[in-house]
Amino acid sequence: MSDVIFRAAIRADLPAVLDLLADDMLGRTRDVGEVDATYEKAFADITADPRNHLVVAEAGGEVVGCMQLTYIPGLGRHGAERQLIESVRVRSDRRGQGLGRLMMTWAIDQARQRGCGLVQLTTDKSRHDAHRFYLGLGFVASHEGMKLSL
Repeated sequence: MSDVIFRAAIRADLPAVLDLLADDMLGRTRDVGEVDATYEKAFADITADPRNHLVVAEAGGEVVGCMQLTYIPGLGRHGAERQLIESVRVRSDRRGQGLGRLMMTWAIDQARQRGCGLVQLTTDKSRHDAHRFYLGLGFVASHEGMKLSL
C-alpha cells in the first residue's frame, strides 16, 4: 500500500469516482457512471465548499478509491466539530487488500489533526461486510439512522 496517495479530487477524476459509486449492489440502483450536468454541479458545489472534501486514493496514476469528508460544526459535545465520512468506495480489483482500512485511517487522522471531537458515518443496513469492517476500526453502532428520500 505504499504506492497509495490521498489527494483532493479534480474534475478529471469525476468519471472514475462515478464508476466507483456505481460499482456495488446499491450504487447500481442509484448512480450512473456517466458525467452529466447534475454530477457536474454536485462536484462544483463540493469543491467550492471549504467544509467538504472529495478525496481520491490514487495508485500508479489511477483512482482506486474515494470518499467524501464533511466537517460539521455543532453545539453538542461542547461545540465540537465532527467529521462525516460518506461515499467510501474501493475499486473492485483492490478490495480485500487493506486499502479501505488505509483510507479510513487516513480520514480519521485528518479529523484528529483538525481537532474534531467525533467521526461519524452511516452505512446501509444491508451492507453486513461494511458493518464488520467499521466495527473492526472501532466505530460503534450507537444510533439508529433515518433518511427521507425526496
